[in-house]
Amino acid sequence: MELGEVVRRRRMVRAYDPGRPVPPQVLTRALEHATRAPSAGFSQGWDFVVLTSEEERGRFWSAATDPAARARMDPWLRGVMSAPCLVVCLSDKQAYLERYAEADKGRTDRDEARWPVPYWDVDTGMAALLMLLTAVDEGLGGLFFGVPGERVGQTLTALGAPADRRVVGVVAMGYAATDRDRRSPSLRRGRRPVAEVAHRGRFGTPWEEVSGP
Repeated sequence: MELGEVVRRRRMVRAYDPGRPVPPQVLTRALEHATRAPSAGFSQGWDFVVLTSEEERGRFWSAATDPAARARMDPWLRGVMSAPCLVVCLSDKQAYLERYAEADKGRTDRDEARWPVPYWDVDTGMAALLMLLTAVDEGLGGLFFGVPGERVGQTLTALGAPADRRVVGVVAMGYAATDRDRRSPSLRRGRRPVAEVAHRGRFGTPWEEVSGP
């Protein structure tokens, strides 16, 4: 599939066929592509916890969701819980602070305040996007969702992950259940056009499409 078509087809899928697991080779390819994401200083401060068995996913959902929410089981949660594969994307801030304390970077104080934005989270998010695009390219659907802040600690514990990691988000992956998947009503807001979001030269000067070959 051409890159442009993959990008246009990418959307958040919220219901899956639980009887069709993600082929191992597809999952491996998605993870390999994730490691090609850019990272500041080539720090690569990310980890991906892959959950494919019912027991693994159940342990995640028990930790990441409130019991009352699981009891209600609204359509969103029911649909996402049908995903046969979850990839929990963790960022490692310390990997970046240590990398930039090395001789070629020279920030020996390891001061987090010197970072204008948390690139450990940004880079991990870009890795997650590459997984989502790979899913589309392979004919699967994907969804990126977050873990509530108050559930992060116990989620890390349930995954056996270090307490200093941050759950940037979770990639759900699988074959879309077209009869149950519903597009988000938020899409009614419409996509902001390039002329509105892109600024030529300075903020407030709209980007105008350049004609030509």
